[in-house]
This record gives sequence, structure tokens and C-alpha cells, in this order.
Amino acid sequence: MDFVIRRATAEEYDTLGEITAQAYLRDGLLDFGGDDAYLHELRAVAKRADAAEVLVAAADGGVLGGVTFVPGGGPMADIARPGEAEIRMLAVAREARGRGAGEALVRACVDRARSVPGCARVVLSTQRTMHSAHRIYARLGFTRTPDRDWNPLPELDDLTLLAYELTL
Repeated sequence: MDFVIRRATAEEYDTLGEITAQAYLRDGLLDFGGDDAYLHELRAVAKRADAAEVLVAAADGGVLGGVTFVPGGGPMADIARPGEAEIRMLAVAREARGRGAGEALVRACVDRARSVPGCARVVLSTQRTMHSAHRIYARLGFTRTPDRDWNPLPELDDLTLLAYELTL
């Protein structure tokens, strides 16, 4: 591995926010493109870091990507129940893809979940079109949990997020 996984520093928040926003924009994951309200949340890394743990894959003094780890159903959780941790906003810069950073970030979240007292599962939501991420989750032993699929914007019928879980 030619990168390290560690907590993001405050100096990296803007960079990671832009990597995350651009990954979602360029991959067509925002229903309203550049006008999507979720874009603000993707860029708000400092806000996430206040409520959860933000990890980065870093190399050569730069950030390749990042993820938000929500232990124990904290305020950043969307679907986590008691006894579960949640993974959110996994993103890797386009030019850094294919190096294993995304998988390493997910592995780091799983490792952290194992150290959370009482944590029995890791859960996450993903969009239908995030096929590369789906392959990572399957490779690491996550399974689909269709009964937990959900729609963050009920007014949009076609925005169902797929749920996955990994029992620790």
C-alpha cells in the first residue's frame, strides 16, 4: 500500500470536502447536479468531524479520499440502530482510484467498529449505481439488507438507497 489511513486533520477538511463533492458530481450521484442540497453536506467535513470520525487515505502529503465512520449510532447516523456503527460518504478522488484506497478506508471502519464496545454490526447505505463500492462491500463480507433500504427524499420515488450490513 502506498498510502496510509488515518484521521483527517482540520487542514485537510476543505480538500476532502471537495474530493467528496466532485466524486458524487462526476459520478452522477446527485439528482440535482451542482444545485443539489446534499452537495453542501458532502463538503461540510468539519461538521462531520465534530459528530463522527473522519478518516482519510493519504499519500505524498496529499489526500486520496476519505470516509465518515459513525460509531454507535451517533448523530451522523442514517440507518444505524443500537449496537451498530455506520459508514458514510466514502469517496476517492478520480485520479487516485484503482489503488485500493476505497477498500482500505472501509476496512479501517470495520476495524474501528470492532473496537467499539457493544458494536455487533457495521451498516451503510449506497446508491444503486455505485457498482465499484458494491464490489468492495461484497469482497469484505457485507450483505444486502433490502428490508433496510430507504429513501432520504420521499418526494422522489426513484431515490431508494440500498442498505448493506456486516456482522462483526
